[in-house]
Amino acid sequence: MKILLFGDIVGRVGREAVKLVLPELREKYSPDLTIANGENLAHGKGVTPEVLSELLAAGIDVFTSGNHVWDRKEVFDVFADARLSDKLMRPANYPPGTPGEGAKFLTIATKNVLVLNLLGRVFSRVDSDDPFRAADEILKSFAPRRPQITLVDFHAEATSEKAALAWHLAGRVTAVWGTHTHVPTRDERILPGGTGFVTDLGMCGLADGIIGMEREPIISSFLTQLPMQFESPASGPAVVNAMILTVEAGKTTAMEPYQKYLTVN
Repeated sequence: MKILLFGDIVGRVGREAVKLVLPELREKYSPDLTIANGENLAHGKGVTPEVLSELLAAGIDVFTSGNHVWDRKEVFDVFADARLSDKLMRPANYPPGTPGEGAKFLTIATKNVLVLNLLGRVFSRVDSDDPFRAADEILKSFAPRRPQITLVDFHAEATSEKAALAWHLAGRVTAVWGTHTHVPTRDERILPGGTGFVTDLGMCGLADGIIGMEREPIISSFLTQLPMQFESPASGPAVVNAMILTVEAGKTTAMEPYQKYLTVN
């Protein structure tokens, strides 16, 4: 089985760039499942029904998210829509009663697949529950359904926390990948027991900005220490970061990073 993973998709530049490369990636790899982190889809922060539908139509199967998923009130319309809420995840270690789901059980090419979305706590402004215990509890609760492939997006700031969770789950899940920092790491490896791990997939978005946003307001904020409105442009040079997993018998057997620079008009 081939699984295609995209890092954080940031704004229109990121959305259009992913739409441009998807046909090429589909032709080359024929992925059975495509997952992307979608918390920055709408103008760099948050999610709306329109942008989510746009990328579902382009071929993304499931969207994970993170702390920015709540940045636009329209996300509650997403979670109120049965068709869309089934496609967008929120971190599982938010408190009980939070809209959305942090674990999804899918059947892909006759395989039972469990997807987990977790939020890190180190350097985070969100008082989320323990992601390690949340992962353990979810794996235990889904064990009777016998998932053959288990995939984990860990949306976290600290590299140490990401690595710690990957080792904690090594041999129990198929893959753990990090999102959130928007900077790709090239430390992909397969841990004992067949768990693929990469610290961060990186982003899909503006290539010559700062983590997908226009440079000037961010630089000004550092120079003045004043709050600024960060902007995600509608066009410009773009970068797409992704990872292709090869999975056999529930274990990751190969990890191939993908990076492409292009222009979005």
